[in-house]
Amino acid sequence: MQKVITGIESAVENTFPYLNSARIGVLSNQASVDTRGNHLVDLLKQCGHCQLTKLFAPEHGYTGNAQDMVSIRDETDKETGIEIVSMYGDTIESLSPTQEDFEIVDVLVIDLPNIGTRYYTFAQTMAYCMKAAGQAGVKVIVLDRPNPIGGLQIEGSPLQNDFRSFCGIGPIANRHGMTLGELATMFHQGLGEGEAAIEPHPCELEIIPITGWRRQHYLDETSIPWVKPSPNMGSLNAAILYPGTCLFEATHLSEGRGTDEPFLNIGAPFANPSKWLDALHSTGISTEGVRLQPTTFTPAFQKQAGSLCQGLRIEIENRNKLQPYRLGIALLIAASRAFPKKFQWRDDPYEFIKDVPAVDLLYGSSTLREVTEGKKTVQDLLAELERFESWYSAARTAYFLY
Repeated sequence: MQKVITGIESAVENTFPYLNSARIGVLSNQASVDTRGNHLVDLLKQCGHCQLTKLFAPEHGYTGNAQDMVSIRDETDKETGIEIVSMYGDTIESLSPTQEDFEIVDVLVIDLPNIGTRYYTFAQTMAYCMKAAGQAGVKVIVLDRPNPIGGLQIEGSPLQNDFRSFCGIGPIANRHGMTLGELATMFHQGLGEGEAAIEPHPCELEIIPITGWRRQHYLDETSIPWVKPSPNMGSLNAAILYPGTCLFEATHLSEGRGTDEPFLNIGAPFANPSKWLDALHSTGISTEGVRLQPTTFTPAFQKQAGSLCQGLRIEIENRNKLQPYRLGIALLIAASRAFPKKFQWRDDPYEFIKDVPAVDLLYGSSTLREVTEGKKTVQDLLAELERFESWYSAARTAYFLY
């Protein structure tokens, strides 16, 4: 077990010296705690030499109870009486703070648990806050945390300009292998070239780093306990599989929301596990590192709520050999082949975007959808992944802090 000190604990140990007499805004949620369970807001109140003036909450809300893509209104924190500004309302504009939000803020302190996947929206919220803070002359301090699924393995597909969204604002790998502080550095400096590039987000930025973390460490190899960052991210295994099984949000199959093990169970009433596994083998994509077991489950809410679903349960056998993004792609392609008359794409808006299929937003282009439609081959897709991963693997090292 590796002893690791997070940014929040380093800040507390030094009694937040850089916040002396400042008016402080905080972007956090219920999981923004130290290893003893003390919340960042409480620790800031105890330090005694700064003034808390505004709280900001990402998707799922300040208490982390709201389901995915549920809009949240601004509210008042009952304990402090401070306004909580929702960074996930009912419009695209609500995803960014306004200049008015920063009128009584000198420093924005950010402490959010990120799970290492591009679609997980907390990093995008941070990027939007950095941009607005720079325009308002507000300093940004990021209290860094480890990437819970490690910093070595990466997987991803290129994101085209027409497919930008709140689940992908630039050419970041779907499993990106970066900490939140490293992503902040990336947003600050910019990434890539051309239309799909991330333009620099100029602001006064300071990262309070992690001590003791190595890129090969998963969270359970450190002294930091797992704290559920959102309602359906209940375990480290769910986070490991999420880069792949999140793709099923773009379909009518359940990704296990409404069960005890979201992202480990996938299925639908029409799914036949045997046919699905046969089709999976026909894709030629490796499923090394997992065991796929036929299962049944009944979601309590969201897709297929109240219906008995047949499907597959994913058991991780070797997470270092597992390629979760490729696994998710293979499972999705296989489902389209095994159940061609029943397989359907999500047809309602996804992350506030109505005119682009959700699968294209998640993948970053139309390639995955075109493979399922027979317009491109699996080999075309895999070659596209390999080209992007080669570029991204080299490009990301410029932002490494560890």
